[in-house]
Amino acid sequence: MLKRHARAACTALAAAGMLLAGTGGALADSDPAAPSAATTLRTAEAPAELLTAMQRDLGLSPAQARSRLAHEAEAGATSARLQARLGSAFAGAWVDGADAAVLTVATTRAADTAAIRAAGARAELVPHALADLETAKAALDRAAGPATPVRYVDPRSNTLVVEEAEPGAAAGLLAATGTDAALVTVVRTAEAPRPLYDLRGGDAYYMNGSGRCSVGFPVTRGTTQGFATAGHCGRAGTTTSGFNQVAQGSFQASVFPGSDMAWVAANGQWTATPYVKGSGGANVQVTGSVLQPVGASVCRSGSTTGWHCGTIQQHNTSVTYPEGTISGVTRTTVCAEPGDSGGSYISGSQAQGVTSGGSGNCSSGGTTFFQPLNPILSAYGLTLKVAGGGPGPGPGDPEPGGTWKAGSVYATGATVTYGGASYRCLQGHQAQTGWEPPNVPALWQRL
Repeated sequence: MLKRHARAACTALAAAGMLLAGTGGALADSDPAAPSAATTLRTAEAPAELLTAMQRDLGLSPAQARSRLAHEAEAGATSARLQARLGSAFAGAWVDGADAAVLTVATTRAADTAAIRAAGARAELVPHALADLETAKAALDRAAGPATPVRYVDPRSNTLVVEEAEPGAAAGLLAATGTDAALVTVVRTAEAPRPLYDLRGGDAYYMNGSGRCSVGFPVTRGTTQGFATAGHCGRAGTTTSGFNQVAQGSFQASVFPGSDMAWVAANGQWTATPYVKGSGGANVQVTGSVLQPVGASVCRSGSTTGWHCGTIQQHNTSVTYPEGTISGVTRTTVCAEPGDSGGSYISGSQAQGVTSGGSGNCSSGGTTFFQPLNPILSAYGLTLKVAGGGPGPGPGDPEPGGTWKAGSVYATGATVTYGGASYRCLQGHQAQTGWEPPNVPALWQRL
């Protein structure tokens, strides 16, 4: 009898009327009949379990939970178009408000503010470009140690934040790297981020019959079924058994520290499904992997604490664990505990990443970090298992040709050709049938 994979995290998300104005001028979509970002990301299909968790953890009403998902989708598309337009002056973007109806886009160039407002966003003029702050962060990452465990760019304050566990540690790091102190905000912390696995047993999956982690997202590689998870959960060759202690598969590749990514190939008894495990064990559909903006809601599922929600605080965060530093993770307000590692983070129906580590717990609250999923898919040639998908070309329609290919992972700024036209990727994602560039202006901009 065939078994199914232990399913991953939160779920498909809801829609409401979109308050964010459509982009104007050079940012306008070439086809006014093209689907909105909320339609592309299928926010209207949010299940009740996801909406209930958002209401509980974010203090939202049912209407706010539904409208928030639609607003977040539109904000992601609008901020991506503005980032492409502003270029080196772009200084970050974020959403605010209970229903995420306010999008703010920061720039270092005063002349850009009119275009930002015309796109329906709030404009903020700041001194430091995002690229400059990220360059400074990269220098700190190379020299940081356990005394400065977390570094990230905070677009709201337009600074590079360094958390220090010991007095003077941040000042020493800045001096050692020659970093301008005017770029940096120092925050004292008593937290010690750590990977979230344990040896106590439970459900989800087990490594070599002992330690426990959580399934991330079911994937395929050719005809092989499997799942993405955290690298610190096992090394290549580590065997796994499922939540029911039935032999499951083995780790095929793993990176930790540096990144925190891995994938497990399952045996023939297990089948990848397009679901994460929701509240009460309900199936929650996954329909894509579009990374959501700062301030967006995000939910997590893990084998220890189940289903919890919060918000995205910063992308491209660096964290120093006792085992070493990992970079490129996303910082969130979602709680987690040991055994939740490897589990899913999902925003709406869009897969975001797998649990890496954090601090605190789900009784008093905490901070957690996830390894984004798209780099895992790209590094190992995996295809995310998704529900539905668009029809693509009809039976009698010719393939338009070009370099765009379903299954490929595209980062923001990547360019492709399709049907004789060139397009720039606005939001990182794994391409799928139905998401051809002319069909999804939320993801692609025609050049």
